[in-house]
Amino acid sequence: MFSNLPPVTKALLIANGLVFLLQVLLGDTGYRTLAPFMLWPPGSDGAFEVGGFLPWQVLTYGFMHGGWMHLFVNMLVLLMFGAPLEHVWGQRRFLNYYLVCVVGAAIFQMGVGVWAMSNGEPPYPTVGASGGVFGLLLAYGMLFPHQRVMLLFPPIPMKARTLVIVYGAIALLLGVSGRQPGVAHFAHLGGMLFGWLMIRYWRGQPPFGGGRKPPGPRRIH
Repeated sequence: MFSNLPPVTKALLIANGLVFLLQVLLGDTGYRTLAPFMLWPPGSDGAFEVGGFLPWQVLTYGFMHGGWMHLFVNMLVLLMFGAPLEHVWGQRRFLNYYLVCVVGAAIFQMGVGVWAMSNGEPPYPTVGASGGVFGLLLAYGMLFPHQRVMLLFPPIPMKARTLVIVYGAIALLLGVSGRQPGVAHFAHLGGMLFGWLMIRYWRGQPPFGGGRKPPGPRRIH
């Protein structure tokens, strides 16, 4: 199955796997080495003597993970929803979409980090491809709204559109309530929002245009 995956999806899976392997090999001593590639909020220069925002972090953080389960879940979603989207969109459009979602998630998370620091909380780094894969989840729900998919936990089948709504609502609830600290729920929402905006842009829909007009009646000569 892996050999039949479209090339960008396969490359993203390999890249995430290799970066996580590097994290494992470096162990605890690698934190200082890899900290410049994690996502730090602006204004956190010198945090814990290793942190500080750098421009490339809005992309590099999306290829790092906090543990095996974190990696497994994100890569499973990438595999399930990324491959069919790449088949429909093609390599370039799919890659552009995925990276925009990663950057959009980073923008949201940086905003959350700055707000937290303004309230006296210490800065902390963010890692993970979740913003990108939540964007893929949203795109799959928009392109294949009636396709039935299966949840992992619990294993309940539902339509893709329903799955997107459920996951988006859960991310919003947990983000606002703070009941699951240590998870960047607003980054997930940022990935979904930027993905939604990009699809609207491609379709020429508001706020980027008036929408495509339906074709008029054909003349019969």
